[in-house]
Amino acid sequence: MNPTDPKSPPPLSIPETRKGSLEAARRQEDPRIQAVIQGHREAAESLLEDMLPRVRNLVRYLVKGDSEAEDLAQESLLAVLRGLPSYRGEGTFRSWTDRVVARTVFSGLKRERGESPRRSEEPVELMAVASADAPLDEYVHRRHMVTLLDRIPAEQRHALVLHHVMELSVPEIASELGVPFETVRSRLRLGRTALRTLAEKKAVKEAEEKES
Repeated sequence: MNPTDPKSPPPLSIPETRKGSLEAARRQEDPRIQAVIQGHREAAESLLEDMLPRVRNLVRYLVKGDSEAEDLAQESLLAVLRGLPSYRGEGTFRSWTDRVVARTVFSGLKRERGESPRRSEEPVELMAVASADAPLDEYVHRRHMVTLLDRIPAEQRHALVLHHVMELSVPEIASELGVPFETVRSRLRLGRTALRTLAEKKAVKEAEEKES
């Protein structure tokens, strides 16, 4: 298509009024979003610094393995920055970011399955990052939860994280994962049961260790 050809249709563009409303919505959510889109480096650094703890923890909830989680967290942050122009201010920026991160992680896991041999099923030490204002007990709770998540099947793990961390509904999870509604419900049910069983066993073991 030749843009100089009078017969060629005009290039697609966002009308100025709509463009202005998008920019206003982004500024209302967080002024740094529009600033990053416009190329302001300091705004990008500030936004990334604030996002990093949640992105790392969300990735670690979804992924088993510290080194892989760190790589995917960095990849997710880049995906968020690249995708900022597509953020239209519909819903919260955090929810939008969570979805970008989850999609990046799932894409990375699919790529990993095609490139690497099956990883060990042994649980690994948690890499969790506490935000500056996060209380110690919240950090400890995250450590505890990821340790348990590392011990259940990936399909159940992903469904639980999407539902309980990202707060997606069952239909939204089904759409995000490309699986039937009932499959998501089954994974959530099985995942909750598995976590409850593991938590009970862990509590019994800790009680026995204290008594010995």
